[in-house]
Amino acid sequence: MTNLPSLAAEAWLADPALQRLFAALGKAGGEGRVAGGAVRNALLGEPVTEVDVATTLSPEQVTAACTAVGMSVHPTGIEHGTVTVVVDHHPFEVTTLRHDVETDGRRAKVKFTGDWQADAERRDFTMNALYCDARGMIYDFVDGWPDVQRRRVIFVGDPDQRITEDYLRILRFFRFHARYGHGTPDAAGLEACTRLKAGLDGLSAERIRQEMFKLMGAPGAVETLQLMASGGILSHLIPYTEDWRVLERLPPDPVLQLAVLAQDPPAMPARLRLSNHEANRLEAIVSLMPPSPGLRPQEQRIILYQHGAQAWRDLVHVAWARSDAPLDDPGWKDLLDLPNRWPIPTLPVAGRDLLAAGMSPGPEIGVVLNKLEDWWVASDFQPSRDELLKRLT
Repeated sequence: MTNLPSLAAEAWLADPALQRLFAALGKAGGEGRVAGGAVRNALLGEPVTEVDVATTLSPEQVTAACTAVGMSVHPTGIEHGTVTVVVDHHPFEVTTLRHDVETDGRRAKVKFTGDWQADAERRDFTMNALYCDARGMIYDFVDGWPDVQRRRVIFVGDPDQRITEDYLRILRFFRFHARYGHGTPDAAGLEACTRLKAGLDGLSAERIRQEMFKLMGAPGAVETLQLMASGGILSHLIPYTEDWRVLERLPPDPVLQLAVLAQDPPAMPARLRLSNHEANRLEAIVSLMPPSPGLRPQEQRIILYQHGAQAWRDLVHVAWARSDAPLDDPGWKDLLDLPNRWPIPTLPVAGRDLLAAGMSPGPEIGVVLNKLEDWWVASDFQPSRDELLKRLT
């Protein structure tokens, strides 16, 4: 652990809430260190969005130590030694050092320990097994710092063992490579992932979706997906197309990527347990007619009004990617920007206006509103409320 940098100057480490947490754990006779992603990202110059803490104290000791100084504690993952401590409205996941005593490829039974080395050796990749104390001193028990410097995703210890402990690590290997890796993936890790790919079949849809969406939003997504396809790994996750050119021209948006990557996009919401918002976006992409720069301005506004801004942008992105137009084409850029230049208007009249004008309640209200809206849209959204109400007569 020589020649390691210091994170003492990091603003997130100086956060008073985090320092209060360190102090509470120390007062109880334990030690806390920031673990994993925050340390990795800080060393890579990437944004730090979450700070997780590892500690030598048991979950019960953490709970007692933190509640004694006025912090609230929630047992969010108590079976794996994790509690969430809220300090000044800021939540931190605090996990007791542990090592696996039994695994089945999907979940593990753990035993708590006070051994930092043992905790590091059970982690997935060397770049995720670094720790940082309250002063910014880094602890590296598995030679992760050189791999961070080289941006190499390397399994801790034996790749086969790490994967068979949890087959989701196959996806994490590719996801971290797409997000942080440089060059070709580690050969030993890639071979192990390819050899053990059948283990992916036992993973839940939710876990696959979580990792796949993070992968598809990463800078190296398309190249990594091609690598997964060539190794027969991607076919264990979804039936896929090979529209790599189109995928390369899309922004790093998982829903857009999935709309092109999947052979049967309408089946994806059920297969990957997508949220309603994601499912609705996907349905719009595959079912609505996409706009094109050849449309007249009024036609563009009508389609934008009918589809909404989200669907409009999604349809433009996919249609543009499928076209032969360059990615700096001014016509497509103007089309994509239309929702910013022309905020979608709202029909100036509602049912209550028709009732106030003397119409009787009933289905006819909806019929008349629809007719008024059709005329308003056909008139390029120009008629005012008064003009619309005058048409009632």
